[in-house]
Amino acid sequence: MGVYLVNVSAQEWSDAEEEGGKGEIAAGLDAELRRRGLPPYEVGAREEPAWFEEKLSPSMEGFAALCRAHLTPAEQQTLSDWSVLVPVSLDEEIRLPIASGYTDTTVIAGAPQVLALAQRLATILGLPAETPEDAGNLGLTFWFLEGEAEALAATRPGPWSEDLDTTFYVALYLRAAQHSLRHGCPVAYS
Repeated sequence: MGVYLVNVSAQEWSDAEEEGGKGEIAAGLDAELRRRGLPPYEVGAREEPAWFEEKLSPSMEGFAALCRAHLTPAEQQTLSDWSVLVPVSLDEEIRLPIASGYTDTTVIAGAPQVLALAQRLATILGLPAETPEDAGNLGLTFWFLEGEAEALAATRPGPWSEDLDTTFYVALYLRAAQHSLRHGCPVAYS
């Protein structure tokens, strides 16, 4: 068990009937986008994405401290206080009165904004190029938790290697935003 961050398929995004379907959230997002004078979001415009699933298991204390040191409170909220990430530029998060996963409301953030913030933190830490991209099911999680990151840190230490739990979360939000934008799909907590 635990908390996972996963991509949402086009079918799941539009399905309001099945358990886990995001159709109500999709409709709420489209209504809010129209209210803002923006076109509705259509998932699935590109090919079905490779699977993105990562488990949030390490401690977030160091990550929270890094965010407080380098981001404004509003930026911290944009980076990590969402429940659904969409590949749409949003000047501010969209809050919907729809239960999602672990909260009574759904907070939707734009992947371009999350990507910019995660890239800033990745630069501060010097995130190594070897950090997996599009690694599939739990690829990033395993890289950090099963020793590959630790082995690289032993041969190439730097700010990124001082707290691998913190670096995991920077990489997680970076890769989630990249995945959302690359594949044109939402990413959500599950």
